[in-house]
Amino acid sequence: MQYETKFCVNCATALQWKVMAEDSGDVSRLRCPACGWTHWGNPTPVLAAVVENDQGQVLLARNALWQPGMFGLITGFMEAGESPEAGIAREVLEETGLQTQALRLIGCWEFLRMNQVLIAYHVRVAGQPDDVRLSPELVEYQWKTAQDVLCWPSGTGYAMAEWVKSKGESVRFGAFRPNQNPEPDPAKWPVNYWQEDARFVVAPRLG
Repeated sequence: MQYETKFCVNCATALQWKVMAEDSGDVSRLRCPACGWTHWGNPTPVLAAVVENDQGQVLLARNALWQPGMFGLITGFMEAGESPEAGIAREVLEETGLQTQALRLIGCWEFLRMNQVLIAYHVRVAGQPDDVRLSPELVEYQWKTAQDVLCWPSGTGYAMAEWVKSKGESVRFGAFRPNQNPEPDPAKWPVNYWQEDARFVVAPRLG
């Protein structure tokens, strides 16, 4: 559930929309008329894991709030005082009971509807496929090979697509939920690397 910030966290005064000059020019934000505190509304960092086992399969799970047939990656919020790497290892352990053996950063994507930024990792875990012990938040899981998995056209789905591509397989997209457009955003897939150095990606145009 998303909550709306209505009061100043410093002095509890009701916030008001006020225009002030910032680096980018005049910007209207929720601000406190008493102490000047500003509600920036910055995106929340969310960690996601493409969990791979020793058999080369990827783990997909269904959240208890999702309808049957909807499966996604293991995700969770980063906590204060931990690194993203420690955070995703903790989330994988809490949500699946599996210990992270190795991990690498896949990439970052926006999730505008929830005002979140997704930080996705490729996580290798030890053990057998039936070693999974789901948390109460998850009700069902499945293991898929890179050949069988369908990616979805949103942040974590693009992380999955990168994993499939790294396995040398053709990436296939499908709808995550009913009535969703199954086609990927051409601005996000395939990734358009800067031709002179594959570590760089083409920057978005501003203004």
